[in-house]
Amino acid sequence: MVTIPLDKIHIDFNEQSLWVLNVALALVMFGIALDISVDDFKRLARKPRPLFVGVLSQFVLLPAVTFVLVLLVEPLPSIALGMFMVAACPGGNISNFITHLAKGNTALSVSLTAMATLLAVFMTPLNLQLWGSLYGPTASILQEVAIAPFSMVKLVALLLALPLFLGMWINHIRPKFASKIAKVLKVLSLVFFVTLIFIALYDNRDIFMEYVLYVFWIVVLHNLLAFVTGYSVANFFWLSHMDKRTIGIETGIQNSGLGLLLIFTFFDGMGGMALLAAFWGIWHLISGLAIATFWGYFPIDKEEFV
Repeated sequence: MVTIPLDKIHIDFNEQSLWVLNVALALVMFGIALDISVDDFKRLARKPRPLFVGVLSQFVLLPAVTFVLVLLVEPLPSIALGMFMVAACPGGNISNFITHLAKGNTALSVSLTAMATLLAVFMTPLNLQLWGSLYGPTASILQEVAIAPFSMVKLVALLLALPLFLGMWINHIRPKFASKIAKVLKVLSLVFFVTLIFIALYDNRDIFMEYVLYVFWIVVLHNLLAFVTGYSVANFFWLSHMDKRTIGIETGIQNSGLGLLLIFTFFDGMGGMALLAAFWGIWHLISGLAIATFWGYFPIDKEEFV
């Protein structure tokens, strides 16, 4: 039973820590971009249907499903806004690795990461504002905070688009060098980023322990629906089994780190939002690895890859 107004609590995260979190997220994106090339986009230009389905699932269906879930569950307003924030973010940083373990279409996963990153510059602020304003309790928060959409666009572009272009450029001019440092940088930057999230939770452990059970079941249900949404829409469009797995993972593994950073930057670490995004960041690692391990035991015939 929730006894303290979580909507009024703000997670302690100072400006120096926020700056470090910015750098860590940009490094994670840069490490991913080192494996992305222009050829990835050319390949999808020839067969764009899986890309279209992946974008539809991430930026249209998941926010819509999240809205329905919020209407049914009626969580605390800050928790609901945190759900909208996570759903508005692009695919998560480890989705490519999870897809590889699950024997999905890794090339599609990498390409979706690149495309979703570019679209997120505009779609993340747009989806947050759109769906958040349609639900009364979260609309009130958005009115109080009064975010300047262009400010959020600039920050997302700086953290995602700039590292993406820089990483792709290095991969284009020095592919061997890019491949070599990508293996190390992706692991180190991700570990560094996850460590920062754990530190933030530890510094606010009293609040976390107070609400962990309340947040836990909401995150688990929301994450499960994200995986199901991605897999189902891919199945509806008659995509290959590899592509179904890939789009399911791309939809279920969200960049909650970006969401957390936006929460600290624009919402002053609002308690419910921050806890929701932070716990999602931990949980989707567990659920993603579990699904990848399960699917990994069921290889797909090569002829099914279309």
